[in-house]
Amino acid sequence: MGSAGLEENEKSPTKKQANKKNFVKEASPAKTAHDWRKYSNREVVGSDGISPVEVEFYDDGTVTFFWRAHTLTVLFVMIAALIYVAVFEPVILDTQYNTKRGLVACVVVFILLCATVTPNGPFRRPHPALWRFTFSLSIVYELVLIFVLFQTADDARKLLKHFDNKLGEPLAERSYGGSCVIYDDAMPENPWHNVIDKFDAFVPTHFFGWWLKTLILRDWWLCTIISIMFEILEYTLEHQLPNFSECWWDHWIMDALLCNGLGIIIGIQTLKYFSMKTYYWRGLWNIPSYRGKLKRMIAQFGPYNWVQFEWRPLSSLGRWCATLGIMFIFLLTELNTFYLKFVLWVPPDHWLNLVRLFLVLLWGAVALRETFQYFDDPDCENFGRQSWVILSIVITEFLIVARFDWETITKPLPRHVVLFWSIFFLLLLTWTVFRFFIARDLQKNADRWLEEQRRRLLWLRAKSIELGIYSPESNDRLENPDEAGHLESPTDNQPRSSPLSTKPKKRRVNKAD
Repeated sequence: MGSAGLEENEKSPTKKQANKKNFVKEASPAKTAHDWRKYSNREVVGSDGISPVEVEFYDDGTVTFFWRAHTLTVLFVMIAALIYVAVFEPVILDTQYNTKRGLVACVVVFILLCATVTPNGPFRRPHPALWRFTFSLSIVYELVLIFVLFQTADDARKLLKHFDNKLGEPLAERSYGGSCVIYDDAMPENPWHNVIDKFDAFVPTHFFGWWLKTLILRDWWLCTIISIMFEILEYTLEHQLPNFSECWWDHWIMDALLCNGLGIIIGIQTLKYFSMKTYYWRGLWNIPSYRGKLKRMIAQFGPYNWVQFEWRPLSSLGRWCATLGIMFIFLLTELNTFYLKFVLWVPPDHWLNLVRLFLVLLWGAVALRETFQYFDDPDCENFGRQSWVILSIVITEFLIVARFDWETITKPLPRHVVLFWSIFFLLLLTWTVFRFFIARDLQKNADRWLEEQRRRLLWLRAKSIELGIYSPESNDRLENPDEAGHLESPTDNQPRSSPLSTKPKKRRVNKAD
């Protein structure tokens, strides 16, 4: 996908094309599936617990019409629409209708403002404006949640009728427990009816959901632990929500093993593909063949560059607590899905639930990318704006559930559940104290400094790619930092050079979205 330009026959001879050709040749000397030399180096770096930007990258800097910022065009269209409403549209004497239109117009103008003038986030594909648009939607959603928080439960349910008149009615929650017999001899005409009944529309939703969650978290252990922990939470809270009551084989075979497990496995394979491919970007009109153009258009919906996540939760107490916090927020987001539809009387298969889940996935992808850089990049001092917004969203959703149905979430836990979680948290606390205060490794200051410098260089490369100032010549410095003089010890008096100090290629004109 990203290597569409590698199959094109280069015309001869300009210096710029020769540089491109040399770069591609260095990236894959034997034209194998990926650079095995780089892959072996990656294993060495990974064993040191470093989170590298591990892929080759090149962008020829082509800026087309769709990548330019059309701020004045958007402003002109918006003002023209407002002039039409103010001057040419007839006045309608309907207060409710005018109120709805006014609120919708305010939201649309706010979204246009965010999608046009806010800074780009970490993602650039398929277009930066898409991610600015989703960021604006997250702000609007948080403002709506805050408004709902100040209403009563009945008024909040009535508000949903503006989206669908069928909403706002009590729901009959379905229990997935009942008979847990896999093969029912009592019904010879359909002995597998208990299993067949469980295969509903939520089975593919579970599968595709965990495939996308794996692409977001980019770690097998983290995904597996969250998947298992959510099944345990369903056992814990089945006395509060009836649809948490499922058969044991529904929990562990259909959900954890088949749907979630297969989604995680396919997600890991997708991550391996993204981490091994070469990101070689050329303008569409610079590719001579139709096959190359088609591959370039498909690649537009993939990553612009790739950052491999290495959460390294055992590297320090701070990283351990941060990883536990990420898992807690992730699980709370999952629980909010079920409790919100329970307290607001939204059917499980309603389109509002699907829209919310899809948007949360998009917001979570950006938020986790920002969060990982905040934890891993020594030079990153600011918490990401999308991380900030989605964290406030998750907390506000929980506060709405607590305000509207305090009786449900405060139902006493069964004794065996209390005993289980007491033992779990006691063991977790004991292991944490032992690991980080009693048996911790006394790493030398020089090793810590070396690791920090490597991570700093690799994140500088990632940020230079995002800013459009990356040059392939700086690649050698990252692959051979000792030879380039990047990682001298702190006591050396030699000046340290930066991976960005090499003269980059022609800087991209700052007109792109």
